[in-house]
Amino acid sequence: MHDYLTVNEAASKWDVSPRKVQLYCKEGRIPEATKYGGVWFIPTQATRPVHLKPGLKTKPAPPPLRVLSLFSGCGGMDLGFEGGFTVLKAAINKKINPDWNSRTIDKNWVRLQKTRFHTVFANDIRPDAKTAWINYFKNRGTPATTYYLESVVDLVKLQKENNLPIFPTNIDVITGGFPCQDFSIAGKRKGFDSDKSHTGKIKNLDIPSIENRGQLYIWMRKVIALVQPRVFIAENVKGLTNLKDVKEMIEHDFAAVCDGGYLVVPARVLHAAEFGVPQSRERVIFLGFKKAALKPAALAALTSPIIPPEYDPYPLPTHASLAAADHKPFVTTSQALVCLAEPHLSNDPAQQKYSQAKFMGKHCQGQTEIKLDGIAPTIRSEHHGNIEYRRLNQEHGGSHLDELAAGLPERRLTIRECARLQTFPDDYDFILPAVKGLKNVTASDAYKLIGNAVPPLLGYHLAKRLETNWDKYFKKP
Repeated sequence: MHDYLTVNEAASKWDVSPRKVQLYCKEGRIPEATKYGGVWFIPTQATRPVHLKPGLKTKPAPPPLRVLSLFSGCGGMDLGFEGGFTVLKAAINKKINPDWNSRTIDKNWVRLQKTRFHTVFANDIRPDAKTAWINYFKNRGTPATTYYLESVVDLVKLQKENNLPIFPTNIDVITGGFPCQDFSIAGKRKGFDSDKSHTGKIKNLDIPSIENRGQLYIWMRKVIALVQPRVFIAENVKGLTNLKDVKEMIEHDFAAVCDGGYLVVPARVLHAAEFGVPQSRERVIFLGFKKAALKPAALAALTSPIIPPEYDPYPLPTHASLAAADHKPFVTTSQALVCLAEPHLSNDPAQQKYSQAKFMGKHCQGQTEIKLDGIAPTIRSEHHGNIEYRRLNQEHGGSHLDELAAGLPERRLTIRECARLQTFPDDYDFILPAVKGLKNVTASDAYKLIGNAVPPLLGYHLAKRLETNWDKYFKKP
């Protein structure tokens, strides 16, 4: 409990009585205050609630929902689930999502409202991912100890074999984008037969194992069995659905958790561009609900051959290639890169940095120029030589003639431009020095972290759909 204060400690810090602190907690006026065994614990970063005028009543805020994040990377899904970040105004469709509250910043940008979800555990095996995650989430009051730089395999073994309390209790949601390289169309498509271990290294091929990278969803399944959240969300590349029976096998394995205690709804492929992300990016989403936590009506609806629209856990698309009915047109690359200065004119280290790899011919991957009037290609987790071009010379097939005429050089996408196309906010820093024992984050690291991430806006769509239906799905604890 080193990240929390007791009622007495909070009372002393705020110069109020312990009874007053308990009242704040009961009224829901301290975000993320948690009750264990009848005792309240207050986050160390919490501030004293403002004084209410006599006679002024406030509706208690609903309690926060605790999220355990696996394979977290730099936190695209985590940020999406928590909300409270800036996105393009063009990316929001109030006709489809009238309950979304956002604050206008200027003519181009809005800030999304925070959700009820709060990340209380995250992990990854990449030191640079931990650096980037901690640097951003510390500004939200999230302790650095929330992030474990360990393999999920090792963490599960530590808890089960040594009886160590690695994973938090009272978890509402588990999220996890288990490694996708072995299912990706762009990769070698080894799937379950990956030759990489859970730490990302070449494994001993003479020893059969379920610890290889292609089967790490099994270890996510083990965490679900240990923690038993009310719902889990797993994410992977669309290419997984094209491998024989893989999607069905994963659905079956997730459904078998806790002796069949989870209802796994049919997995669905979501196209990020249909949710306001200015990028061609398709991902398969697995959703599972703890049967014992569901209300009878919700259990009946989610197990029906056709799930009623009001119970459908997948978000509704908000954008289309051609605007029709209530849908907005796809957000374009030009809209996403609005007001970004050229690298030599920018003060943002992430905008100053871009790959210097030379043009290798259009027969190679990553040698094309983005279309400003359309969506961007998939931002991949790649090294410098495979990052698409912001602008090609005319001799290489460049089409942005007005920019070339103005003397702007051929160059690849910058770190910030890739982050924009993934819907990361500009206050997320990707070029970072090594501090306090953490690894530095280089431009090469940043390209990979951004390409591996779930677009935060897509994560927000998933989170808001769950948040909206939460009380419809689940019994009160």
